[in-house]
Amino acid sequence: MAELKIGRMVIGAYGTNCYIVYREGGKEAIVIDPADRGEQIYETLAGKGYTVSAIFVTHGHFDHIWGTKALRELSGAKIYALGASEKLCENDGLNVSRQAGRPYTVVPDVYVEDGEEICIADITCKVLATPGHTADSCCYYFAEAGFLVCGDTIFQESVGRTDLPTGSGGMLERSVREKIFTLPDATQLYPGHGDSTTVEHEKKYNPFF
Repeated sequence: MAELKIGRMVIGAYGTNCYIVYREGGKEAIVIDPADRGEQIYETLAGKGYTVSAIFVTHGHFDHIWGTKALRELSGAKIYALGASEKLCENDGLNVSRQAGRPYTVVPDVYVEDGEEICIADITCKVLATPGHTADSCCYYFAEAGFLVCGDTIFQESVGRTDLPTGSGGMLERSVREKIFTLPDATQLYPGHGDSTTVEHEKKYNPFF
């Protein structure tokens, strides 16, 4: 089986990391957090011969979902998000898009649950619910390749803010300790903003833990 790869596009006004997961030599890709540039992402991937097979959302904040509908319309791919009771994608107050001056909502095609495995385009990942930054925050764990796309739950030597709607510092700490720090130390972490890191590095140097 061809090696699983991950690419990154830093896009949008807030420098959001949009990740592209694909198999080496393949032509199907999963897009995670399309920020506010759905058209740009589609055109870039189509220009390289890739088909968007799915759109994953790590949480419903505006800077991660503004591009979802455009990408879905152009690609025909389904949008996946965590099925938390507070569905931020569908509420422009909770997802802070209204406060940001561009109210936006989107209804995902598939709501997933903690521990669920998703298999698309010969790529399998596990959903880890990690509430704290938002109630609907989640991570996608690609065990085969040893990496976790973790949204705004944890950053390199930092964590996501918890002062926005549905945020909770206590929940975030539990999520990191119970869901992320229990993964193998070598697991590569790909956050929603900034550079990648590892579980081992964050256990040693993240001042929040």
